[in-house]
Amino acid sequence: MGTSGAGKTSLFQLLLRYYEVSDGAIRLNGQDIRQLSLHDLRGGIAIVPQDPVIFSANALENIRYGRATATDDEVRQAARAALVDEFIDRLPEGYQTFLGERGTRLSGGQRQRIAIARAILKGAPLLLLDEATSALDAESEILVQRGLNAAMEGRTTVIIAHRLATVQKADRIVVMERGRIVEIGTPEDLRGQGGLYARLAALQLDL
Repeated sequence: MGTSGAGKTSLFQLLLRYYEVSDGAIRLNGQDIRQLSLHDLRGGIAIVPQDPVIFSANALENIRYGRATATDDEVRQAARAALVDEFIDRLPEGYQTFLGERGTRLSGGQRQRIAIARAILKGAPLLLLDEATSALDAESEILVQRGLNAAMEGRTTVIIAHRLATVQKADRIVVMERGRIVEIGTPEDLRGQGGLYARLAALQLDL
């Protein structure tokens, strides 16, 4: 976590090898990611972005983009886990409903749940969440967070967040400022250190 411009998104781009590191190395399970093909590296990573892309296809096929070989039953299982079925069942043709260019039929929270269902369906061992709830109202955020909890089950999750409420259950928080790591610890540790995290917590969490 960190304020805007701290370098959080750049870190995700380095993990995905949109850019190569100029010094040092990034390792997954001890292996330098530069030794992996882009196909293998990115095949092991699922992403829920801040503004997910909804394709010109029906709801079933939009979720199946997470794993093209998935069966209809597997797609529906992922949809249920992400709470997509809660709104899909209300659409005129259910899972066969065309979602429109860029998901014009869906709210922001519904688009996020589609993206979460894709991530669950992909089943990758590493999940990246990029400000996945930052643009949502409180009611939508609760539903999306429940979907995210299902997506995070059994896998390593790296979360980019401005809002500290998003990361209160994290095992470890890395605080970034101006492209550098300035603090690392649990939420409890960081609140006691009096640094950037503690200052933001006082503002955001009424601590």
